[in-house]
Amino acid sequence: MRIVFLAWRDTAHPQAGGSEVVIDQLASRLSQRGHDVELLHGGPSGTHAYQSTRIGGNYTQYLLAPFSFFRRRYEVDVVVDVENGIPYFSPLWQRKPVVGLVHHIHTEQWSMQFPEPIAAVGRWLEGWLMPRTYRRSAFVAVSPSTSEGLARLGVAPSRITTIEMGLDFDPLEPSQSAEPRFIVLSRLVPHKRVELALKMWDSVRPVTGGTLVIVGDGPELDNLRALAGPGVEFTGWVDEDRKRSELSQAWLLIHPAHHEGWGTVVMEAAAASVPTIAFDVPGVRDSVKNGSTGYLASDEVDFCAKWIELTVDENQRNEMSEAARSRAATFTWDLAVDKFEALLDRNVYGHQD
Repeated sequence: MRIVFLAWRDTAHPQAGGSEVVIDQLASRLSQRGHDVELLHGGPSGTHAYQSTRIGGNYTQYLLAPFSFFRRRYEVDVVVDVENGIPYFSPLWQRKPVVGLVHHIHTEQWSMQFPEPIAAVGRWLEGWLMPRTYRRSAFVAVSPSTSEGLARLGVAPSRITTIEMGLDFDPLEPSQSAEPRFIVLSRLVPHKRVELALKMWDSVRPVTGGTLVIVGDGPELDNLRALAGPGVEFTGWVDEDRKRSELSQAWLLIHPAHHEGWGTVVMEAAAASVPTIAFDVPGVRDSVKNGSTGYLASDEVDFCAKWIELTVDENQRNEMSEAARSRAATFTWDLAVDKFEALLDRNVYGHQD
């Protein structure tokens, strides 16, 4: 098949996150299977097994996508339209089959990052216009929470396929530090709510001791540094080797995000035998098996209590570590790409499984 992905960013973008990793894995592995794959996006391009083409900036790409598409006179079998809050509305300007790929619904996130007039426009585009524009398109959701969110927006459940994505992270043997060491692994943006981890740490540290390590970079870094009290380390951006090293030493992953699509970092931590403490929110409740691979908290008080409980109870922490590692091993990219490729095939050729 000739497959074109329309996505916000390439993995080469300095603010690339889990969404970009998913697209890169799908595009790379589909290319390896013999498909002709191209990614059209905004921002810098990296070198990949597939063609990656910049078509504009963060926002101009949405306006330029139709012109870039037709200027290249594409012979396309299927368009994968990645919805990162605002989709490309590709059914309006081309007639090939469209598969909408959705990581999470942004309803509340709009107000976290934009002034209210702009946030209202974003909610309207995603919540009202998108379901109507894509009413004949298939959708892929990366978690049951995202599937439910799409259905609430008015997308017919029969058009939604849930495909939980894989894990490109080799298991590693933990080498936990002697003293408690907790890790936040995240892009430092508003909806990740890392400031809550710092706030709760002030209550947890007097009981547990140890260090809270904030791994990641983003626009909130300076604000978070200003909020941090004793026992907090900031690493900034790290490469894969450093990330693996930090995870190998961690006792727990602290993940206070408001929502996720799936929770890639949760599964990476699980592969490193690190349980997660998080809030019971969309996406995260799919990647954390509550009471088995970590805990899901109802509020900040509950979060602190579970954080302390799992720190002081070594036997329970070890049991959760083993359960997390075992569960992470069940999510493979081969399985995810098998399902995704079959969905594309059905939409292009009408084949049934």
